[in-house]
Amino acid sequence: MILTSLFFYLFAAITLAAGFMVISSRNPVHSVLFLILAFFNCAALFLMLGAEFLAMILVVVYVGAVAVLFLFVVMMLDVDFAELRQGFLQYLPVGAIIGLILLIELIMVLTTYAIAPELTANPVVAIPDPEIITNTEALGRLLYTKYIFYFQTAGLVLLVAMIGAIVLTLHHKEGVKRQNISDQVARRPETSIEVRKVESGKGI
Repeated sequence: MILTSLFFYLFAAITLAAGFMVISSRNPVHSVLFLILAFFNCAALFLMLGAEFLAMILVVVYVGAVAVLFLFVVMMLDVDFAELRQGFLQYLPVGAIIGLILLIELIMVLTTYAIAPELTANPVVAIPDPEIITNTEALGRLLYTKYIFYFQTAGLVLLVAMIGAIVLTLHHKEGVKRQNISDQVARRPETSIEVRKVESGKGI
Protein backbone atom coordinates (compact mmCIF):
# COMPACT_ATOMS: atom_id res chain seq x y z
CA MET A 1 0.00 0.00 0.00
CA ILE A 2 2.79 2.41 0.84
CA LEU A 3 4.63 1.52 -2.37
CA THR A 4 1.48 2.12 -4.42
CA SER A 5 1.00 5.52 -2.80
CA LEU A 6 4.62 6.46 -3.49
CA PHE A 7 4.28 5.56 -7.16
CA PHE A 8 1.00 7.48 -7.37
CA TYR A 9 2.53 10.65 -5.96
CA LEU A 10 5.60 10.16 -8.17
CA PHE A 11 3.57 9.93 -11.38
CA ALA A 12 1.33 12.78 -10.28
CA ALA A 13 4.30 15.04 -9.51
CA ILE A 14 5.93 14.27 -12.86
CA THR A 15 2.62 14.99 -14.61
CA LEU A 16 2.28 18.38 -12.92
CA ALA A 17 5.90 19.28 -13.63
CA ALA A 18 5.58 18.24 -17.29
CA GLY A 19 2.35 20.24 -17.62
CA PHE A 20 4.05 23.34 -16.24
CA MET A 21 6.95 22.88 -18.67
CA VAL A 22 4.49 22.59 -21.57
CA ILE A 23 3.21 26.13 -21.00
CA SER A 24 6.52 27.65 -19.90
CA SER A 25 8.95 26.21 -22.45
CA ARG A 26 10.08 28.66 -25.12
CA ASN A 27 10.78 25.98 -27.70
CA PRO A 28 7.54 24.48 -29.09
CA VAL A 29 9.28 21.18 -29.83
CA HIS A 30 10.26 20.89 -26.16
CA SER A 31 6.67 21.71 -25.21
CA VAL A 32 5.37 18.81 -27.29
CA LEU A 33 7.95 16.45 -25.77
CA PHE A 34 6.91 17.50 -22.26
CA LEU A 35 3.28 16.98 -23.31
CA ILE A 36 4.09 13.41 -24.34
CA LEU A 37 5.77 12.87 -20.97
CA ALA A 38 2.64 14.16 -19.20
CA PHE A 39 0.43 11.81 -21.22
CA PHE A 40 2.58 8.79 -20.36
CA ASN A 41 2.42 9.57 -16.65
CA CYS A 42 -1.34 10.11 -16.84
CA ALA A 43 -1.62 6.69 -18.48
CA ALA A 44 0.36 5.22 -15.58
CA LEU A 45 -2.07 6.84 -13.14
CA PHE A 46 -5.02 5.34 -15.04
CA LEU A 47 -3.39 1.92 -14.83
CA MET A 48 -3.02 2.28 -11.07
CA LEU A 49 -6.70 3.22 -10.81
CA GLY A 50 -7.76 0.13 -12.78
CA ALA A 51 -8.78 1.99 -15.96
CA GLU A 52 -6.65 0.03 -18.42
CA PHE A 53 -8.73 1.02 -21.44
CA LEU A 54 -8.37 4.75 -20.74
CA ALA A 55 -4.62 4.29 -20.31
CA MET A 56 -4.38 2.51 -23.66
CA ILE A 57 -6.47 5.18 -25.41
CA LEU A 58 -4.34 7.92 -23.87
CA VAL A 59 -1.12 6.36 -25.15
CA VAL A 60 -2.38 5.25 -28.57
CA VAL A 61 -4.50 8.28 -29.49
CA TYR A 62 -2.93 11.22 -27.71
CA VAL A 63 0.71 10.17 -27.68
CA GLY A 64 0.79 8.01 -30.81
CA ALA A 65 -1.31 10.26 -33.00
CA VAL A 66 -2.10 13.75 -31.78
CA ALA A 67 1.15 14.63 -30.00
CA VAL A 68 3.40 13.02 -32.60
CA LEU A 69 1.39 14.65 -35.40
CA PHE A 70 1.71 18.05 -33.72
CA LEU A 71 5.42 17.46 -33.21
CA PHE A 72 5.74 16.54 -36.89
CA VAL A 73 4.00 19.76 -37.96
CA VAL A 74 6.00 21.96 -35.58
CA MET A 75 9.33 20.51 -36.69
CA MET A 76 8.57 20.55 -40.42
CA LEU A 77 6.85 23.91 -40.81
CA ASP A 78 8.99 27.02 -41.03
CA VAL A 79 7.15 29.10 -38.44
CA ASP A 80 8.59 32.30 -37.00
CA PHE A 81 7.78 31.76 -33.33
CA ALA A 82 9.38 35.05 -32.33
CA GLU A 83 6.78 36.83 -34.43
CA LEU A 84 3.99 34.76 -32.90
CA ARG A 85 5.07 35.70 -29.38
CA GLN A 86 5.05 39.42 -30.09
CA GLY A 87 1.40 39.87 -29.04
CA PHE A 88 1.73 37.76 -25.87
CA LEU A 89 1.55 40.64 -23.41
CA GLN A 90 -1.24 42.25 -25.39
CA TYR A 91 -3.56 39.24 -25.04
CA LEU A 92 -2.36 38.20 -21.57
CA PRO A 93 -5.23 39.91 -19.65
CA VAL A 94 -7.86 38.25 -21.86
CA GLY A 95 -6.20 34.87 -21.43
CA ALA A 96 -5.98 35.36 -17.66
CA ILE A 97 -9.70 36.18 -17.46
CA ILE A 98 -10.62 33.09 -19.50
CA GLY A 99 -8.35 30.92 -17.37
CA LEU A 100 -9.92 32.31 -14.18
CA ILE A 101 -13.42 31.55 -15.48
CA LEU A 102 -12.41 27.98 -16.33
CA LEU A 103 -10.84 27.56 -12.89
CA ILE A 104 -14.03 28.76 -11.16
CA GLU A 105 -16.14 26.38 -13.27
CA LEU A 106 -13.80 23.49 -12.45
CA ILE A 107 -13.97 24.25 -8.72
CA MET A 108 -17.77 24.45 -8.88
CA VAL A 109 -17.99 21.10 -10.63
CA LEU A 110 -15.61 19.35 -8.24
CA THR A 111 -17.26 20.72 -5.11
CA THR A 112 -20.94 20.37 -6.02
CA TYR A 113 -21.28 17.17 -8.07
CA ALA A 114 -23.10 14.13 -6.65
CA ILE A 115 -23.97 10.69 -7.97
CA ALA A 116 -27.70 9.95 -7.98
CA PRO A 117 -28.42 6.76 -6.00
CA GLU A 118 -31.11 5.63 -8.44
CA LEU A 119 -28.62 5.61 -11.31
CA THR A 120 -26.26 3.26 -9.49
CA ALA A 121 -29.12 1.05 -8.38
CA ASN A 122 -30.68 0.76 -11.85
CA PRO A 123 -27.95 1.33 -14.47
CA VAL A 124 -28.94 1.86 -18.10
CA VAL A 125 -26.31 -0.63 -19.29
CA ALA A 126 -25.69 -3.79 -17.33
CA ILE A 127 -22.40 -3.72 -15.45
CA PRO A 128 -20.34 -6.82 -16.30
CA ASP A 129 -19.20 -9.15 -13.58
CA PRO A 130 -15.43 -8.61 -13.10
CA GLU A 131 -14.99 -12.31 -12.37
CA ILE A 132 -16.40 -13.26 -15.78
CA ILE A 133 -15.14 -10.48 -18.06
CA THR A 134 -12.56 -7.76 -17.53
CA ASN A 135 -13.30 -4.06 -17.81
CA THR A 136 -11.10 -3.71 -20.90
CA GLU A 137 -12.79 -6.59 -22.71
CA ALA A 138 -16.26 -5.26 -21.90
CA LEU A 139 -15.40 -1.79 -23.20
CA GLY A 140 -13.81 -3.30 -26.31
CA ARG A 141 -16.93 -5.32 -27.10
CA LEU A 142 -19.12 -2.26 -26.66
CA LEU A 143 -16.80 -0.03 -28.69
CA TYR A 144 -16.46 -2.38 -31.66
CA THR A 145 -20.12 -3.39 -31.84
CA LYS A 146 -22.51 -0.63 -30.76
CA TYR A 147 -20.20 2.34 -31.41
CA ILE A 148 -18.22 0.98 -34.37
CA PHE A 149 -19.50 3.74 -36.69
CA TYR A 150 -18.29 6.52 -34.38
CA PHE A 151 -14.97 4.74 -33.89
CA GLN A 152 -14.39 4.49 -37.64
CA THR A 153 -15.44 8.13 -38.09
CA ALA A 154 -12.84 9.20 -35.55
CA GLY A 155 -10.23 7.17 -37.45
CA LEU A 156 -11.14 8.91 -40.71
CA VAL A 157 -10.88 12.33 -39.05
CA LEU A 158 -7.43 11.42 -37.76
CA LEU A 159 -6.41 10.22 -41.24
CA VAL A 160 -7.53 13.52 -42.78
CA ALA A 161 -5.54 15.39 -40.12
CA MET A 162 -2.41 13.39 -40.95
CA ILE A 163 -2.83 14.05 -44.68
CA GLY A 164 -3.36 17.76 -43.96
CA ALA A 165 -0.18 17.89 -41.90
CA ILE A 166 1.79 16.29 -44.74
CA VAL A 167 0.31 18.74 -47.26
CA LEU A 168 1.25 21.68 -45.03
CA THR A 169 4.85 20.55 -44.95
CA LEU A 170 5.03 20.27 -48.75
CA HIS A 171 4.50 23.95 -49.53
CA HIS A 172 7.04 25.18 -52.04
CA LYS A 173 9.45 28.01 -51.35
CA GLU A 174 11.68 30.02 -53.60
CA GLY A 175 15.32 29.05 -53.51
CA VAL A 176 14.67 25.57 -52.10
CA LYS A 177 15.64 22.68 -54.36
CA ARG A 178 13.27 19.73 -54.34
CA GLN A 179 13.65 16.27 -55.75
CA ASN A 180 11.58 15.47 -58.84
CA ILE A 181 11.39 11.71 -59.23
CA SER A 182 9.70 11.74 -62.66
CA ASP A 183 12.41 13.98 -64.15
CA GLN A 184 15.14 11.77 -62.72
CA VAL A 185 13.59 8.61 -64.10
CA ALA A 186 13.02 10.20 -67.55
CA ARG A 187 16.65 11.29 -67.97
CA ARG A 188 18.47 10.12 -71.09
CA PRO A 189 22.21 9.87 -71.73
CA GLU A 190 22.16 12.70 -74.27
CA THR A 191 20.61 15.10 -71.74
CA SER A 192 22.67 14.11 -68.72
CA ILE A 193 26.09 13.19 -70.10
CA GLU A 194 28.40 15.41 -72.08
CA VAL A 195 31.39 13.80 -73.74
CA ARG A 196 34.37 16.05 -74.44
CA LYS A 197 37.61 15.25 -76.16
CA VAL A 198 40.44 16.55 -74.02
CA GLU A 199 43.94 16.93 -75.33
CA SER A 200 46.58 15.24 -73.32
CA GLY A 201 48.09 17.44 -70.59
CA LYS A 202 45.60 20.32 -70.96
CA GLY A 203 42.57 19.22 -68.98
CA ILE A 204 39.16 20.73 -69.40
